[in-house]
Amino acid sequence: MRRAIELSLENVRSGQGGPFAALVVKNGEILASGTNQVTSTSDPTAHAEIVAIREACRKLGQFQLAGCEIYTTCEPCPMCLGAIYWARPAKVYFGGTAADAAAVGFDDSFIYRQLAIPMSERAVPMVPLMREEALAAFREWERKSDKVPY
Repeated sequence: MRRAIELSLENVRSGQGGPFAALVVKNGEILASGTNQVTSTSDPTAHAEIVAIREACRKLGQFQLAGCEIYTTCEPCPMCLGAIYWARPAKVYFGGTAADAAAVGFDDSFIYRQLAIPMSERAVPMVPLMREEALAAFREWERKSDKVPY
C-alpha cells in the first residue's frame, strides 16, 4: 500500500492524472501498477485499478487474476468494482473511502443512485433497440463448442 500511495502522490505532482494509484500483487511481488490517467489520455476508463488490471492480465496472459491481490489508494468506484469482480482477484485492500474521494470532488454516489432508477429515467437514458437481432450473437455463443467461458 505504501508504494501505491507513493505512486498516487507522484501522479498528482506530475500533473498526469488524479490522486489514485493501484497495484496488482502476486505471491508478495508487484506484478503491475496503475495510476489514474483519465485526463492525460482522454480516456474516462483509465482509472488506476483498470490500468493495473489490464497490465497484470497482459503479463499473466490471462483475463483473470486468480491468486492476486489488489492494493488501491481509494475504495473502488462502481466501474472499477465491476472490473475487479470480473478479474476475480483473491482480495482487495484500499486506503481512502468513497466519502474521502467525494470530499475532494470525486463523488460517484450519483452512479449508485442512477442504478436504482428505471433505465428510461436515468440521466443517460438506456433505450432497448433491436433485441431480437442482437440475440443472434448470444445464440451463436451458446452453440460454440470451443468457447472460453468466463
